[in-house]
Amino acid sequence: MNEASEQRLRDARAREAFLKSIGVDGTEVIALPGDASTRRYFRLPGKGALILQDDPSTDHFQNFALISRHLTSLGFSAPRILDWDEDLGLGLIEDFGDRTYTRLLACGADEAPLYELAVDTLSALHEAPGAADINLPGYDHARLTDEVALLPIWFARHASDKDDLSAFAEQHQTLWSVALKDVASRREVLVLRDFHVDNLILLEKRPGVAACGLLDFQGGLIGSAAYDLMSVLQDARRDLDTELTARLVKRYLRQRHGMDEARFLSDFHALAAQRHAKILGIFVRLANRDGKRQYLEHLPRVARLYAAALEAAGLTEVRALMDQHLPGWSDPSQWTA
Repeated sequence: MNEASEQRLRDARAREAFLKSIGVDGTEVIALPGDASTRRYFRLPGKGALILQDDPSTDHFQNFALISRHLTSLGFSAPRILDWDEDLGLGLIEDFGDRTYTRLLACGADEAPLYELAVDTLSALHEAPGAADINLPGYDHARLTDEVALLPIWFARHASDKDDLSAFAEQHQTLWSVALKDVASRREVLVLRDFHVDNLILLEKRPGVAACGLLDFQGGLIGSAAYDLMSVLQDARRDLDTELTARLVKRYLRQRHGMDEARFLSDFHALAAQRHAKILGIFVRLANRDGKRQYLEHLPRVARLYAAALEAAGLTEVRALMDQHLPGWSDPSQWTA
């Protein structure tokens, strides 16, 4: 048995021991499809609506627990935590079922009402008294610039045959350090950070915005109100009509009281460019380091979104630097495989 097999066996035994310790043993455990993270989820069909979450990062599970309880206390739908072992990173959580936005849209559901519900949920969260009063770090300058550094580390080396990209990496970070200085100071709302169709689930029996189930928010921080709206409307995995996108932005702004719309839109475009730069790096890392080659199919879309966001944000120097050092980067279809 190789090391990887031995580790899987140890993980399985740890899960069995945890379930036994909380009196939920002796049931079928069904692994659910994975995502870009190292977390794993297992459905326990014989025990009602329960999911076993296995997260090797105990810090992530602590944040998940903190944010889940906070969201639930505000009337939003986050999975309740029924039991957990902090040291093992194992937890028993509420199962919201399979009606994710991704699955519903793939089956032909009307996208407009789903997205409207998501936008209404965000605006309600951002307007809720005390919603940002939670002990989480700020989405600060260091975090934002560390994330865009993934582009020169991973995407640039995938897109270029140059041996030395150090000059590009240095200039890239210098330009982004300046570009993110203002938006990095925002401490406006709880930012869920991965607010997109894979992590939203329709709970039809719940009223109002509680019908929008929220998943995968353990990376939450305190930052700009524009981030999560941008994340769901400029999705790395799914195209959204530009007219619908514009309507949804207006819908959000109508529900926010006293919002500085010009500043909000400036933040929206800057953060869109920042997120797309990060995702270009992450998707190449997932493919080249972790063997998840399916993520390369999204590179053309993310590159298009990145190019458009750079233009909308007025980041002409970043665009010029990309064109100089990575010619053809904005149309990666020829080298995604």
